[in-house]
Amino acid sequence: QVQLVEFGGGLVQPGGSLRLSCTASGSIFSISAMGWYRQAPGKQREFIAAITSGGSTNYADSVKGRFTISRDNAKNTMYLQMNSLKPEDTAVYCCDALTIGGRTYWGQGTQVTVSS
Repeated sequence: QVQLVEFGGGLVQPGGSLRLSCTASGSIFSISAMGWYRQAPGKQREFIAAITSGGSTNYADSVKGRFTISRDNAKNTMYLQMNSLKPEDTAVYCCDALTIGGRTYWGQGTQVTVSS
């Protein structure tokens, strides 16, 4: 079992920045990759970014160049630095963890609202 807890959401003005964190606990040795997704009201869940245990990263085109995913293995924590935020980035952001056994675990989500 893997437990994930996100922090860092909130209200920010367009053009501003936020950093989300996702801390894993439990069977963290089994995690092969972690990622971020978001879901806006009335829309499907959208992939944002992912990072493997080896540090390889992947981004959705919609956030490439604005968002940066990273992880601190010593703290069992993954981050999403979000810059140049736009109103269309407003959504509930969730982190996930994929284990070597092929299971996916999800955090509870954190709300990000970009508005003036």
